[in-house]
Amino acid sequence: MTVRLRAHHLLCMLTFVGEGYSPAFIANYRRIAERLTQGEQIEMIEGPDDLCRPLCHDPQTHCFRESVRGRDAAAAKAVSALIGRPVDAGMRFLPDAAMIARLRQAFAKGSIRAACRDCEWTSLCDAIAAKGYDGALVHGA
Repeated sequence: MTVRLRAHHLLCMLTFVGEGYSPAFIANYRRIAERLTQGEQIEMIEGPDDLCRPLCHDPQTHCFRESVRGRDAAAAKAVSALIGRPVDAGMRFLPDAAMIARLRQAFAKGSIRAACRDCEWTSLCDAIAAKGYDGALVHGA
């Protein structure tokens, strides 16, 4: 199987420690974190993804907003520059340990965090990155 992610979730997965919008969201995210850690491939998509699924029953959820599409564009641009190839819909890759480490290093330095501007989770992500990602649930295969 393949985990389908929107671009800004490439950043969110770096600091996921089991907190989120609802119990259903958290349970789903934990399953996806385990799948990624076990070596499932990521497929980049536009719009709501596998992480958004528990929230998409509500058409007013933030997953459909233009501001979130803006986060995706900013994240795709930053990650593309970091890895040296476009992060576009349809791209597939394995989030191995080297890739996760590279993303986390850049995230901690702030160089790929333009998409995080005004995010409600910023302070939590800052604290997790400052502690060396201790407790983060996504690990490279």
